[in-house]
Amino acid sequence: MIKKVVSLVLLSTFLSCKKEVPIDKSTTLPFYNSAAFTPEWISKKDTNYSKIHRIDSFEFTNQNGYLITNKTFEGKIYIADFFFTTCPSICPILANNMATIQEFYKEDASVLLLSHTVMPRVDSVAKIKEYALEKGAIDGKWHLITGDRDHIYNIARTSYFADGDFNETKNKSEFIHTENFILVDAKGRIRGVYNGTLGVDILRLRRHIEILKKEF
Repeated sequence: MIKKVVSLVLLSTFLSCKKEVPIDKSTTLPFYNSAAFTPEWISKKDTNYSKIHRIDSFEFTNQNGYLITNKTFEGKIYIADFFFTTCPSICPILANNMATIQEFYKEDASVLLLSHTVMPRVDSVAKIKEYALEKGAIDGKWHLITGDRDHIYNIARTSYFADGDFNETKNKSEFIHTENFILVDAKGRIRGVYNGTLGVDILRLRRHIEILKKEF
């Protein structure tokens, strides 16, 4: 009798284990749920799947004076970054690499770009429009946005985890200056972070976009 019970338990364990299909990390991107940017592969069957971090709701104004919200990017893959028009160092490199990504995906409606100014006091709609024209931003494809400084900084820090200095100091007055490109999926979840000044990372970003496109 005991042997029979043990056999049933082992059989049950075997069958339950057999149903669990491990996540293939080579063909699936992780999720990022905190400023530590620790990659987490979470199955749709996992109880934590519904708790995956998402970008908070936002409202900004783009280079054409149009209201831009989460709805603009609903169902789209997008790359987000942070810049200011008078930046003489990393921003021109970031913009050039964004333009390269835009060129590669210009016929692909599933991929959009979003650049937030971190100096909205200077970067008016007219100013970012001038900058957008200079960088070759395609209307409806690459949104350069301005708006309330506190709103921009809050979403940069708490949604995109884009300010490493703030993560350490918690100093709200700290100026945001980051080279990160953040890859966001069609459900508003962070799926990758890249150094936007490095060509090798831009290639890695493109590979990851192709992986994401197969998810939806």
